[in-house]
This record gives sequence, C-alpha cells and structure tokens, in this order.
Amino acid sequence: MSTIAFEDLAPGRIIPLGEVTVDHDEMLAFAERFDPQPFHLDEEAGKRSVLGGLAASGWFTASLWMRQYVDHVLADSTSQGSPGGRELSWLAPVFAGDVLRCELEVVGARVSRSRPELGLVEISGRATRNGEVVYRLTFTGIFATRG
Repeated sequence: MSTIAFEDLAPGRIIPLGEVTVDHDEMLAFAERFDPQPFHLDEEAGKRSVLGGLAASGWFTASLWMRQYVDHVLADSTSQGSPGGRELSWLAPVFAGDVLRCELEVVGARVSRSRPELGLVEISGRATRNGEVVYRLTFTGIFATRG
C-alpha cells in the first residue's frame, strides 16, 4: 500500500523535497539535446546574454524539481498522473553548482465528482537558491483515495 494518498494532501500542507546541486555536465548534456540555445551551451554567449553566464535551461531546472517530486512524493503514492497546470515561471537564472531547495505546497484538494475514488490536488511547487525563488509552477495532481 502506498504511503501518500489523496487524504494526506490537505490544503496548506508543505512537503520538503530536498536539495539538488546543479551538475555542470548534466546541464550541458540536457541543453545540447533539448534546448541548444547559445547561452545554455557556451560560457561567452552566456556572459553576453541577460543571464550573465552559462545558465541552465529552464526545462532542465523543471526536470530537477520533477525528479525531487518523484523521489519524495510520487514514487510512494497513489498518483494517477496530472491533467496539466496553469503556471510555469523561471524567475532567475540557474547556474552549475547552485544548490536548489525544492518543496511543494498543497493549495487545494477536492474529490472528483465523476470518479469519487480519485482526488484532484492543486500543487504549487518551487525551487529556491539561498532563499530566492528561481522556479515556480502550479499544477493539478490526481491521486487515488484510500477508500
């Protein structure tokens, strides 16, 4: 039986997702494959950009947060996926060596009207660096109830 079910995700609950250090080689490999913009691949191009240096792709930052979410919540939960979200923000550039602290807050929860064995959970996630929010997202997760 999964540890985390819909009933455990009450509005107001904050779940720490741990820390992750941005790895230079992983950051570059991701950019080369999925987001090959010059400021994600070349130090000089990054310095000339508004980012001020070789910066991680926002999608890489999102994937780091997602991994923490899987490891600390989803892997031991009744998760049934997600129909999507309504916010995705990269608020500050992220660089190799940065330590990101990830967490989520449950901002809403309701049982599905059409499928009462499922609950819809509105989640606000964020990653911070030294207290500064660098990444934020809001989405809905679907979790089975214990009943």
